[in-house]
Amino acid sequence: MNSATTTPILEARNISKSFGKFKALQNISTSFMPGTLTAIIGPNGAGKSTFFNILSGAFPPSSGQILFNGKDITGLQQHEFARIGISKSFQITNVFKQLTVHENVRVAAQMETARYNFIRNAQSYAEPIDLADQLLRRVNLEHLRNKKTGDLAHGQQRALEIAMALACSPSLLLLDEPTAGMSPEETLVMMDLIKTLANERTVILVEHKMKLIMGLCKRIIVLHHGEFLAEGTPEEIQNNTEVRRVYLGQD
Repeated sequence: MNSATTTPILEARNISKSFGKFKALQNISTSFMPGTLTAIIGPNGAGKSTFFNILSGAFPPSSGQILFNGKDITGLQQHEFARIGISKSFQITNVFKQLTVHENVRVAAQMETARYNFIRNAQSYAEPIDLADQLLRRVNLEHLRNKKTGDLAHGQQRALEIAMALACSPSLLLLDEPTAGMSPEETLVMMDLIKTLANERTVILVEHKMKLIMGLCKRIIVLHHGEFLAEGTPEEIQNNTEVRRVYLGQD
């Protein structure tokens, strides 16, 4: 059997995280296979954001291991995650609002293609400029190339942030509540974008909108009180008695 189909792209082994005496996560183990679109869900306080931040390298676990393509990456700095192929977008839009749309993506691309040369005129970097144009087409923002980012609609800013996250050509893309604050129309556009991106790479997202998750993801992981509760297909999660009780408020 081809090992590429059996080795998880990302694996969490007995992950725990404490903040002082508060235990945010307790012994969570799960894995993510290449090419899958997975959502992490749970009630408020379930530990979703903490788990997401550990998976993305924002901070290390108190105990346990994170493996990427079978290699232990526990404790790596967050910028090193991007270099090995893991990129993320944030729950709160993280863009340079004073720059144009193209400049935002070009800066992200330039960090990858010309990280250590700060002397040359930025416009002389043909590769980052071309890559920025490609990524803007990828997220359907090429028509806004020269617009100030601060003038974009919220959904467009979120799409721009994803373009910036794609600048390092990640094999794993982590999305933290990608539709937060979006209108229904913006949400539909973002859903289509996520579906397209998931056809090309592994995607893990944290999201509160259950209808979106059930119609978008092939696999769902449920956390509750910092512990692993369940995982499965949307149908399996919907029919899970314990999930219905703790997450959907049903007896």
